[in-house]
Amino acid sequence: MDPIRKIVIVGGGTAGWISASGLAAVLKGLPIAIELVESAEIGTVGVGEATVPHIRYFNARLGLDEADFMRKTQATIKLGIQFCDWGRKGEAYIHPFGAYGHAIDGLPFHQHWLAARARGEAGPIESYSLPIMASHARKFAPPSADPRSLGSTFNYAYQFDAGLYAQYLRAYSEARGVTRTEGKITSVQQRAEDGFVTGVTLENGRVIEGDLFIDCSGFRGLLIEGALQAGYEDWSRWLPCDRAVAAPCEAVESPTPYTRATADRFGWRWRIPLQHRVGNGHVYCSSYVSDDEATRALVENLDGKLQQDPRFLRFVTGRRKKQWFKNVVAVGLSSGFLEPLESTSIHLIQVAITTLVEMFPHRGFQQADQDEYNRVMDLEFERIRDFLVLHYHANQRDDSPFWIERREGPIPDSLAYKMALFRERGAVVGYKDGFFLEPSWLAVYFGQNILPHGHDPLVAASDPARTAKIMADLSTAVTRTVEAMPTHEAFLRAMAQTRSPA
Repeated sequence: MDPIRKIVIVGGGTAGWISASGLAAVLKGLPIAIELVESAEIGTVGVGEATVPHIRYFNARLGLDEADFMRKTQATIKLGIQFCDWGRKGEAYIHPFGAYGHAIDGLPFHQHWLAARARGEAGPIESYSLPIMASHARKFAPPSADPRSLGSTFNYAYQFDAGLYAQYLRAYSEARGVTRTEGKITSVQQRAEDGFVTGVTLENGRVIEGDLFIDCSGFRGLLIEGALQAGYEDWSRWLPCDRAVAAPCEAVESPTPYTRATADRFGWRWRIPLQHRVGNGHVYCSSYVSDDEATRALVENLDGKLQQDPRFLRFVTGRRKKQWFKNVVAVGLSSGFLEPLESTSIHLIQVAITTLVEMFPHRGFQQADQDEYNRVMDLEFERIRDFLVLHYHANQRDDSPFWIERREGPIPDSLAYKMALFRERGAVVGYKDGFFLEPSWLAVYFGQNILPHGHDPLVAASDPARTAKIMADLSTAVTRTVEAMPTHEAFLRAMAQTRSPA
């Protein structure tokens, strides 16, 4: 086999430097050169500031020190996302990064909760979730390593400055041999016989050649679409929001350990608290509201003084029909875009690089490798898509045509199947590949008033009095555990004072 000798990453920003750092860490010691080409004149989107727990494992794989990373990216802790006004106006719930209770007699906790609720013996489902109750109390302590401990039943992610994260990973990558080249790409060279990309030409005439190309050029997809014309699968019939406006503001209170997503008449607004500011944005559908009105709705709901002029982003939700095509792998916005409702953009970048490493090719570029990569990434996109559509579809709002049409409009068949099964007996469809596990689906179902007609009949084998005591003890344990936690603010102060290893 003829090994890869040169990887060229087209584009910087978060996607480019995550790709560079991930490849540099894994390919360390191999005779493979990595060169990243970007232009300081071409802006990056960089509005994504909230993440999901997968980032902790990616950072650990790079060997990053958490305290150093948090200081240099102005990071805060994220235990979940608070959704306001999504089911009905005036209602709110938290999608936690953690479990609701624990299995009882071999059956999922929520099945026993449904049975107890029917008997009038259950507390709110959130009272059995440690990360939800910690979020409400603005508390945080790292999860316990003891699987028997209640403190091990949750996970966490970060809220940070995406631009600072890209800078942090750039320094990491360059220290490990990645070459950064400044310049605008003016043309792409391809082999006549099969269309494989052989190089890119810069404005100054320099040609940068490579074997494997990572396309991090953003929505335009310079290589994957501009050169190879891989095609795009449009999902706007299910996710019609097509614009966003973002603007940071001053913080007026200590940061919450969760992100907030507030539904409004034409879409929703995000609020992401960092150490040095609050990130804000408004995702909306241009068929229902003008850019000016959307911007006004954002600015009028800021916590503090606006720090920068609002920035606009236009997009079409969907994905490339082939994310790995020939010798080009699309990563980040060039691979597709699912709106930032569940903070999955950075997750998809990191999954892409992790999966590429698992299927790392030689210069022959076997079709089977590409097919498996595309299968895995397609499932990631589809399962995230279904979860996002659920938020919109499961609403009971009647204050605007936007929400009525989201509830009454079409949904993917795969989501319709999941919802039908849950409505029948409270069962959550499980799968091996793809993001968002059972607690995530339960959070949205219960939080947006989607309740099943019944529950698993095998719950009847459990003694109701014993189950009631287990549930009461668990709720008490959650309360006591949260009370013993330091505040999120105190945790951040301690992290700021932690010395990083030399």
